[in-house]
Amino acid sequence: MLWQSPSVKQSLPKVQSLRGGVLAPTKQSPAFRYTGIHLMQSDLANSWGLPQPARTGFAMTINISIPLKGGFVPVIASQILYLPPHRKNTIAMPQQDLFTSPDYYQLDELLSEEHKMVRDSVRAYVKKEISPIIEDYAQRAEFPQQIVKQLGDIGCFGPTVPETYGGGGLDYISYGLMMQELERGDSGVRSTASVQGSLVMYPIYAYGSEEQRHKYLPKLASGEWLGCFGLTEPNHGSDPGGMLTNIKDAGDHVILNGAKMWISNAPFSQVAVVWAKDEEGVIRGVIVERGMEGFTTPTTHGKWSLRASATGELVFDNVKVPKENILPNVKGLKGPLGCLSKARYGIAWGALGAAMDCYDTALRYAQQRVQFGRPIAGFQLQQKKLAEMITEITKGQLLVWRLGVLMNDGRATPAQISMAKRNSCEVATNICRAARQMLGGMGITGEYSIMRHMMNLESVITYEGTHDIHLLITGMDVTGLNAFK
Repeated sequence: MLWQSPSVKQSLPKVQSLRGGVLAPTKQSPAFRYTGIHLMQSDLANSWGLPQPARTGFAMTINISIPLKGGFVPVIASQILYLPPHRKNTIAMPQQDLFTSPDYYQLDELLSEEHKMVRDSVRAYVKKEISPIIEDYAQRAEFPQQIVKQLGDIGCFGPTVPETYGGGGLDYISYGLMMQELERGDSGVRSTASVQGSLVMYPIYAYGSEEQRHKYLPKLASGEWLGCFGLTEPNHGSDPGGMLTNIKDAGDHVILNGAKMWISNAPFSQVAVVWAKDEEGVIRGVIVERGMEGFTTPTTHGKWSLRASATGELVFDNVKVPKENILPNVKGLKGPLGCLSKARYGIAWGALGAAMDCYDTALRYAQQRVQFGRPIAGFQLQQKKLAEMITEITKGQLLVWRLGVLMNDGRATPAQISMAKRNSCEVATNICRAARQMLGGMGITGEYSIMRHMMNLESVITYEGTHDIHLLITGMDVTGLNAFK
């Protein structure tokens, strides 16, 4: 039978949104897609006056096509579906990640087969494991802890670290492509991998002893352990050299005191690479392990950004750290700044991934959303937005690819990395905002990734060097004059 009630007839025409665009009714195939309803089936059935068989079930999201023929046909979709038999061919599968990567300048030709294999593997992982869950975790401000082991399994932790220590032994373009694909899913997911690889594994590999490398790196690479990086302090963010966290000699160990904040991964980390001043005022790196007395990692709550990422503080109250946990091969601010260069490089690729996702979503939406009798993609102002988006993405792709070549050759400078990080973050932020406008009201909902990306990017454009700080780094590099002092 066809269920037709006044409430159904009134409500269905108003709901035309879907997560990849909008289907409008046509003479040949009138159809609507109804999405994003989180109710009990019984509640929905009651509100629409549906027959009793539809009033069983549980919490669900409706995400279906509804053919219209002589009236409106409500179809309820959940893990258990009730539908008249002659209508079963009208069911649309649950919404999937339909992302298609933009490649306007055929940049794939610049990539090796290994590069493309690495990228496609991570893209497939994101579509399968991240996209279906990330919105829910972000809405609940909860970190999906299961991804730590998954990221280790697919080689996203320390991909440039030699295989001898559990890393992937890959080049920097492979690493960049990995970060691009992870951030296309969510900036918080990329942050988890970026911190682990560039800020924890890299300093242990580059500045650590052979014993430290063998002790920590394999467990970090596999995802058995999660790590974090302690540099930023409550009163010292853009000026890390002014840090107050300190270590004092106490025989076979040092006593660590101080605090760090805005630390990704902190609440769930087994180890922390912490930067502190010794008694001579020299900055040293120390590896602090969970369980050391006086070491706590309180969680940071109330974030509107990176909601699916774990953020916290590192608090040190007379923590005894064995001297063998001090990184022996670096002293001074160049230690943490060297780590930040590696992480900023990953962000330069990653932020473009977020931009690509917003562009792809806006393009698909504009091609399907009908207003004034035709798809909105046919209107000049929407084409202007899309043209500017793909132009900036393409320029950014060329910039990070060239930077990757320089990284592989060992010729990339911190200032060049700084430029790429700043550019990608600015481009991504602007594209995200333009995409949100194109989706209208739907752009602020969790049915699309755009608003989540927009909130995340406010953190990405800030951490590991703010936009303005990176401008001054470039300015100092080209003029030779220091504007920081």
